[in-house]
Amino acid sequence: MPSPNDAANGGGAQVKSAVRTVELLEYFAGNTGMHSLAEVQEQTGYPKSSLYMLLRTLVELGWVETDATGTRYGIGVRALLVGSSYIDGDEAVAAARPTLDRIADDTGETIHLARLDGTSVVYLATRQSQHSLRPFTRIGRRLPAYCTSHGKALLATHTDEQIRRLLPEKLEPLTEHSHTDREQLIEELHRIRELGYAVDREENTLGVRCFGVAIPYRHPARDAISVSVPVARLTPGREQMIRDALMDARDRLTLATRHI
Repeated sequence: MPSPNDAANGGGAQVKSAVRTVELLEYFAGNTGMHSLAEVQEQTGYPKSSLYMLLRTLVELGWVETDATGTRYGIGVRALLVGSSYIDGDEAVAAARPTLDRIADDTGETIHLARLDGTSVVYLATRQSQHSLRPFTRIGRRLPAYCTSHGKALLATHTDEQIRRLLPEKLEPLTEHSHTDREQLIEELHRIRELGYAVDREENTLGVRCFGVAIPYRHPARDAISVSVPVARLTPGREQMIRDALMDARDRLTLATRHI
């Protein structure tokens, strides 16, 4: 009969294997394309023999795919199925769809619904601009919250101390306009709380300005919407129209999500 210690050790081994599996899938999700065993081993630090066996198991189950040579690995189709299931079953995404359609029609610009996940925002839904010159963002994309309008709108629903616990003092920029100092970001979050909306001034994509508002069905908020506009198409009058449309969308979404 196995002892309690054996059971504990076995349970620990199972948890370790599960953690490695999740970390592998997150590695592939965050690093598109195909990767050699040596490359994955270097990035993860896992023993090569156990890494190889884990990869082969994930390939057989459809979570990881290989190239024609069978020596390079990438994310598999089952990850897409699970991701789609998450979005399809999410009440907030379903409640937001009519409002996303309306603001897309009203502004003619690219619309995003995103969720705060740790220090990042993840895109849950998008409506593409009607114009030929437009930004493109795929569902599932992850960006630092402090570099996006909806991310900053969401961070503004947290206290200063929460932000200091969440973010490091020095922030990694995506463009020359990105915040690099946490305290300067906190100062901007004060202004965002007063205004009720946030602006991304080419902080994650050069040539694109974004406006975002948080949806207050939770506090701190976890979801927000944004409108992205190429700077070349943005006039003061158009900027005001977009802000007004966002405020109207926020009010609609507040009602639509009140049951969640």
